[in-house]
Amino acid sequence: MKIKQVICASGRTGFYFDDQKAIKSGAAHDGMMYVGEPMTPGFTSIRQAGEAISVLLVLEDGQVAWGDCTAVQYSGAGGRDPLFLAEDFIPLIEGEVAQHLIGRDLDNFRNLTSEIDHMTINGKRLHTAIRYGLSQAILDAVAKAQKLNMCDVIAKEYDIKVSEVPLKIFTQSGDDRYNNADKMIMKAVDVLPHGLFNHVEEKLGSKGEKLLEYIKWLNARITEKAPYEGYKPVLHIDVYGTIGMVFGNDNYQDMADYLKTLVDAAKPYHLRIEGPMDSGSREQQMKDLSALTALVDKLGIDVELVADEWCNTLEDIIYFADNKAGHMIQIKTPDLGSLHNTIEAVLYCKDKGISAYQGGTCNETDRSTQVCVHCAMASQADQILAKPGMGVDEGFMICYNEMNRILALRKAGVGVHS
Repeated sequence: MKIKQVICASGRTGFYFDDQKAIKSGAAHDGMMYVGEPMTPGFTSIRQAGEAISVLLVLEDGQVAWGDCTAVQYSGAGGRDPLFLAEDFIPLIEGEVAQHLIGRDLDNFRNLTSEIDHMTINGKRLHTAIRYGLSQAILDAVAKAQKLNMCDVIAKEYDIKVSEVPLKIFTQSGDDRYNNADKMIMKAVDVLPHGLFNHVEEKLGSKGEKLLEYIKWLNARITEKAPYEGYKPVLHIDVYGTIGMVFGNDNYQDMADYLKTLVDAAKPYHLRIEGPMDSGSREQQMKDLSALTALVDKLGIDVELVADEWCNTLEDIIYFADNKAGHMIQIKTPDLGSLHNTIEAVLYCKDKGISAYQGGTCNETDRSTQVCVHCAMASQADQILAKPGMGVDEGFMICYNEMNRILALRKAGVGVHS
């Protein structure tokens, strides 16, 4: 089976592009918008509508496979590729990229996506968002050509087994961290609430007191409103480096002491803290996070630290995992480009004894989420992000339902690799 035609359609994502630098510098809210001038190149406002490109591959037999090119909410930050705008990249995909794909055999997902991942035009690699969307479309195309589920294509090529049970789903609250926590509790979400603690004075507190207060509230809320006896979700909170901003990125002892107060407030629920510091570079981030991880382990503080910023590519993830920078690593799918990198990152972390969180961004689409679920089920990630958006219900629905469709089809023997 060969690719006959490549078609693009511009689209919207489930959230927005946000200028992280401007937000961290104190940009004020005005409703859902922010006040002030953007600080990251390419942005025309601090928050602007997220954009996507659907890449549709028409196969020889008339079937259409597709994926969505999307980029993270905080594009251009933390060493990432710049802002991804549809009108800038559709001509490139329908031109040089299409010429490279038309007529190609759909006999191997891993080989073709690896080739696209390393493709250069005028000496530059394709934007990570393009590599991401193309790999989704290619995985779907290979699955259609071979009459397999997408997860079974991956299992076949990597000689691994698809999970026979649902994976743990992590939901994002956005700024509406109280109402959205209620939604998560009602739906018995495994891991919650994300929290979006990305501003010291407004959210974390100048001494970390606001986050502490929130954890105490969340603990009481779960205990009071648990949907069934024994419901015990993991509390996973993303602080976007703000703990380091308060205590100092290399002030490990004070950060550890503060984390201990959070752990005590969270009990009996297990606590994860994502991105405790943002050290400004990959090397320094690895060193600071590795040192803090070692210290909390030495002190017996029952908190899991999650690597995120400056850990963007497969090479970054290997580097952080090798140096035990964090107990868990977020594998932020759009940042890794082609999905074969995501799969290999999950497998590498698991081999190293580091928990693999197959994440992504609120700024994705329903399609990218569906394909990511297949990758997570095949590689048996420890946790998967409900996406897109920060309204909880929509992203959780898309992720949960795709996972259960996979389980139902495979149980019935449909599209299974033997």
